[in-house]
Amino acid sequence: MSYATAKLIEEKVFKDPVHRYVHVRDQVIWDLVGTREFQRLRRIRQLGTTYLVFHGAEHSRFNHSLGVYEIVRRIVDDIFAGRPEWDASERLLVLCAALLHDLGHGPFSHAFENVFDTDHEEYTRAILLGDTEVNAVLRRVAEDFPEKVAQVIGKTYPNKLVISLISSQIDADRMDYLQRDAYYTGVSYGHFDMERILRVMRPRQGQVVIKESGMHAVEDYIMSRYQMYLQIYFHPVSRSAEVILNHILKRVKALSEQNYSFKHAPSHFKPFFENNITLEDYIALDESIMLTYIQFWMQEEDAILRNLSSRFINRKLFGYMNMDPQKEPQRFARLQQLFKQIGIDPAYYLVHDSTSDLPYDLYQPGVATGKLPIMLQMANGEIRELSQESSLVDAIAGRLKTDHKVYYPEEILIDETLDEAVKQELYELLHN
Repeated sequence: MSYATAKLIEEKVFKDPVHRYVHVRDQVIWDLVGTREFQRLRRIRQLGTTYLVFHGAEHSRFNHSLGVYEIVRRIVDDIFAGRPEWDASERLLVLCAALLHDLGHGPFSHAFENVFDTDHEEYTRAILLGDTEVNAVLRRVAEDFPEKVAQVIGKTYPNKLVISLISSQIDADRMDYLQRDAYYTGVSYGHFDMERILRVMRPRQGQVVIKESGMHAVEDYIMSRYQMYLQIYFHPVSRSAEVILNHILKRVKALSEQNYSFKHAPSHFKPFFENNITLEDYIALDESIMLTYIQFWMQEEDAILRNLSSRFINRKLFGYMNMDPQKEPQRFARLQQLFKQIGIDPAYYLVHDSTSDLPYDLYQPGVATGKLPIMLQMANGEIRELSQESSLVDAIAGRLKTDHKVYYPEEILIDETLDEAVKQELYELLHN
């Protein structure tokens, strides 16, 4: 028996609050779970700073990656098995891609990537193809197997059906994170009938399609995703924490460039400051290390770094208002002037943040920046795009939802040392 087809003597299971159990029968999958690079995902939260708002949101990318793997395993073993449109020889490939798709995420991914201009997808590929334990396991399958897994995750693999299982508008990635994030945040928005969706999935040339009879379950899934983005992923308080974290890293980077003498030198970050990052440098960073540094930085001489670090650790977050500075430049400029006047640096304490999402991408199907549209298989065999049949989906298709906020320290409005006229003007500008 070859390594690619080797099975465990006894099936392994992970108890899971979303899928009940995650089943592992393949030796390759079990070996991948045990690698240091995959175990690192236990120390990377799935929802970044959201745990500071929804206290249950402590789940990791390790949890999520196992969940995505389990959904794909069910599809290829239970739904697609034996169907002529599905090539069973690609089973292990898509299982590995599902398990490893988030391998390159850094600590507090979005804030980290914004400051250091890294790309978690590029690092996923680097881990798959570099001198890593994951690469060693994959190469035991075949010399070109790591590259094939990287192609699936990078959406360049020739068989688009394989890609669509983990990267489309109704893929295993989204189906897991919606349910998992809803479970751990304690909200009901992310729940939908995944069992029904899985039962009506069918392999077709180039992508997964949904039987017409399952359209209403798909509508429910899309609305769940829409609500999760509005209520969880766009949550303004979570974004406040991310803004502070982002500016902690920016301040550390700026101080490093000024040769500031740190009490606790950020040695783990030095390669990122100098843009001389090795794969080992990247893998060595996780959220436990970053949080340790932030606690150290609470003792620094630099007032801005000390204050921002203390705010993050002790959850003294910024307040916010709805505002797009591009639409109100004079108002924003006046706020900047007043902040400088009272001795507060607006670069760190008056911060514009925007975020946006398409609930369903109708206008860019299958292009590099978009996702394949969801296709229905009609009773007569015809393939129709979802929004052509669903008036509910048609109503939200292609509508970009963008939210603008400006974050600031609320305590300035009750600071008794400030001139009353200045405070009054600040109040009016911040609450207009």
